[in-house]
Amino acid sequence: MTSELRVLRPAEWDSWFACLERAFGGVLSAPESRALWQDLTEHDRSIGLWDGEVCVGTAGAYSFRLTVPGGAAVDTAGVTAVSVSGTHRRRGLLRTMMRRQLDDVRSWGEPLAVLTASEPAIYGRFGYGTATRALSVNVDTSRVQLDLPPGTDDVRVRYTDPVAALPACEEVYGRLAAERPGTPVRQPKWEQAAVIDTEKDRAGASPLQCVLAERDGEVRGYATFRVRPDWDRAGPKGTVALRDLAALDPASYAALWRFLFGIDLTSSVEAGSRPVDEPLMHLVSDVRRCEARVQDSLHLRLVEVGAALEARAYRTPVDVVLEVADDFCPWNAGRWHLVADAKGGASCRRAPDRAPDLELSVRELGAAYLGGVSFTSLAAAGRVREVRPGAVEEASSAFSWHVEPWLPHGF
Repeated sequence: MTSELRVLRPAEWDSWFACLERAFGGVLSAPESRALWQDLTEHDRSIGLWDGEVCVGTAGAYSFRLTVPGGAAVDTAGVTAVSVSGTHRRRGLLRTMMRRQLDDVRSWGEPLAVLTASEPAIYGRFGYGTATRALSVNVDTSRVQLDLPPGTDDVRVRYTDPVAALPACEEVYGRLAAERPGTPVRQPKWEQAAVIDTEKDRAGASPLQCVLAERDGEVRGYATFRVRPDWDRAGPKGTVALRDLAALDPASYAALWRFLFGIDLTSSVEAGSRPVDEPLMHLVSDVRRCEARVQDSLHLRLVEVGAALEARAYRTPVDVVLEVADDFCPWNAGRWHLVADAKGGASCRRAPDRAPDLELSVRELGAAYLGGVSFTSLAAAGRVREVRPGAVEEASSAFSWHVEPWLPHGF
């Protein structure tokens, strides 16, 4: 039977979501999580593959606004819920959905598409490059000390209810989102995902806890976390499992980490999905006892090369012609003349008659777009070819940014 690809109808959501859950192991979502994801689903931006009355493939695209270098919030498709039933593999169905989805994103006028990948090898063939990475740490707090900055003792840390604290936490998040490329500007209802607290989420740990960092009566930061108790013959060795931490100044940031390090009956703090340039690594006495690990996080694709490159700022002046290969979205293929100064103005136009300075695929351009991957490293790996001497250095300098890009939460 031929599979039918169509936009998701609200009445079909249960079957659509069941297909997705089955593809990810068949573990059912908690009712609270299921209700939130149903509420967040944008039906007119979601598609399903149907074999008769059975859903055999899913994909969605949230309407995001993503912070890019320079602070602009760019309309972006947040690709999510991608799955193909095990009974229908190796039929080109994923490719069919990716084709339809990118055509749709282009028609919506969104120059970027982003996703997080369950298996990072999948999406490169559709033009997605790894644009951000995430740091995970497991700190032995029984042996690691913190070298605290001035003013830390002036910060008050207090417990509060995570749900009641959402408005204050969202204000801090919003201020920081404008400064960090790769961060989604939180859309309505998305703040609820930060406080989902089911038994599955806890995995044997405590309910979600929250503390606020305050100075002079103003909320300057927050942390949400769970405590996972454990004991052996020597005594307590519980773990603090950090969910989110954000702060507006170094003293508030350090005060939150000092609090986490000092929670009674614990001897470690574990944190995942932190920025690669996490300041904590400059406060600890022994980085080796932090068990730091870095892995891929946000994968980014330029849907419209010209519009995407004009949307971001550049750290240094640049004047290069990029010859871009893009078999999957051929409207991007060809030569693009990028001219930008360091004051925020950029122009990127077709330049079929100009000689190229750099040759690369749209995948590499996506990897470099947020400033976290340099053209120098891509060229060293043979992924970018320098035609004009000096063009790699010029592009690397211009595309770089003063902070590492970071995706603070999944979607």
